[in-house]
Amino acid sequence: MNIRYRTPKTILAALAAAAVPAVALAAPGSSPAPQTTTHATACPTGWGSLPEANARMVQSPAVAVRSGRHACFDRLVVDIRGRAPGYDVRYVADVTQDGSGHVVPLRGGAKLQLVVRAPSDRHLKAPDVRGYDTFRQIAYAGSFEGQTTVGVGVRARLPFRVTTVAGPGANTRLVVDVAHRW
Repeated sequence: MNIRYRTPKTILAALAAAAVPAVALAAPGSSPAPQTTTHATACPTGWGSLPEANARMVQSPAVAVRSGRHACFDRLVVDIRGRAPGYDVRYVADVTQDGSGHVVPLRGGAKLQLVVRAPSDRHLKAPDVRGYDTFRQIAYAGSFEGQTTVGVGVRARLPFRVTTVAGPGANTRLVVDVAHRW
């Protein structure tokens, strides 16, 4: 297109002619790009901040600790090699090491203690939770007399839920979700 005179009308006309719809630029036989739609996430409700416990003891060892970020909550997962263990999950003033009783320093406004009623056959590496909405720090607090303790530094005392999930195979996972807000 050759524009000789640069008046506002000719510039607007040239721009309008150059603005070809994206569908016209698509290759023959291809479909236009899909429309993007944003949906609001409905967060689960009914969780609380009171202790949750199950007394079942197992010999199946805790073998790993991992974490994940979700739209409504942060998740901590303890992988168990075998049957689902019992647990005791609660907010505490301080998380302490099994056996010694030494305080485990944790960042955050609240401290969540997770006691897994299963031994750990090794030191469990705590995942890095920088950038999470709710978690501030996760720390392995030891394994003693058939149970393993993990401390979670949380932004505030927020509602949580505890579940066990079968698989993969004969293994299980102990899952603790902590909500981003009340």
